[in-house]
Parts: sequence; structure tokens; C-alpha cells
Amino acid sequence: MTGDIREFKNQLRQKHKGLRRAMTPEEKKTQDDEIRRRVQSLYQYREAPLLLCFVSTDIEVDTKELIREALKEGKRVAVPYCVAGTRHMEFYEIRSLEDLEPRTFGVLEPVPEKCRKLSEFPRSSVCIVPGLAFDRMGYRLGYGKGYYDRFLKDYPGTKVGVVYGGCMEYRLPHGRFDVCVDLLVTEGYLRVIRRAPAGKHPQRKGKKRD
Repeated sequence: MTGDIREFKNQLRQKHKGLRRAMTPEEKKTQDDEIRRRVQSLYQYREAPLLLCFVSTDIEVDTKELIREALKEGKRVAVPYCVAGTRHMEFYEIRSLEDLEPRTFGVLEPVPEKCRKLSEFPRSSVCIVPGLAFDRMGYRLGYGKGYYDRFLKDYPGTKVGVVYGGCMEYRLPHGRFDVCVDLLVTEGYLRVIRRAPAGKHPQRKGKKRD
């Protein structure tokens, strides 16, 4: 059964990579911009002094503009660094995208000598979580390396998944160690998965297109 699940997940990965590659540059930019605006409209984002954010690749929801604007707004921004020989990642605070260089799987990562590693993450922080696909329960389909699930299991802040609406699945296979996000943002809607840990009422759901 384990082998069947792995094969099914690999098929889903290929499906959603294909859907993303089929988008025209214009379609991708339009959806990226709308997702970014929806993230920026979240009160959790607006009030967060610290933003943890992945650095997007060509087929992912663009986060580089979000990072630039967060830095301009005076937020602290930290991005992931994959620890060699492990399945763990650390977050380093950056001052600009110039603090990054291609590393693991060709992804831009912080240069440790230029940046400060974070060891504590306040509940008021927000983590932007990548995924090739998400489902209605907030579970994600990643690339199969497990970096984010290992980090998120102890992360106390608000977890925000970003994904294209065409890469939503009704239900994804997940195990007991998988971690769901608190909020899910597509270009068409915001989905509240569970109460975000900020001591305030969660933002109302937007119009859903699923």
C-alpha cells in the first residue's frame, strides 16, 4: 500500500507540474499578483513583524515580489536554507534578494555568512507555505522531501498556503506526520482551515470558487 501511495503522489506531482508549465506568462503573472494581494490583505500578514517565506521557482506561485514589498514595509523577512545531508531546513533573515544564491535543487537560498539564522519564531509571525497542490483540509502535496512538514510541526505562527486554483484537489493522501496550513490562498478565494493562532477572530472566508 505504501508503494501505491508513493506512485499516486508522484502521478499527482507530474499532473500539477504540467498544469503550471501550461500556463502562459500572462496567466501566471495575473494569478501571482492576485494571490499576493490576497496574502497582503490578511490581518495576520499586516500585523506580522516577521515573515517566513519560500523563494519561488519558475513553476511556483511567485513570492519574490511579496518578499520585496515586505522588506519595503519594514517587516523582517526570513527564507529557508536546507541543511546538507539532512531533511531539515533553517530560516535566515535577509535584507534583500541579493543575500541569496542558487543552492539545493537550484533554489535560491540565503548565504549564511551574509545573514542571521533565526532560532525562535513568535506566534505573531506568518509562514508562507509552498505546495504543488493543496486540498480543502489544508494538506499539501510537496516535492516529497519532507522539509516543510518537519519544520511546521513545531512552528507556532500562522501557516498560509499559496496555490493556483487549478492545483486544488478535493482530498490529498496524508499521514499522521503531515501538517495542514491554517489559511489557504488562491487567486480566486481565501479558505480558512482552522482558527489562526493570533488571539483574534479569523478573517471571514472570501467567495470560494471550488
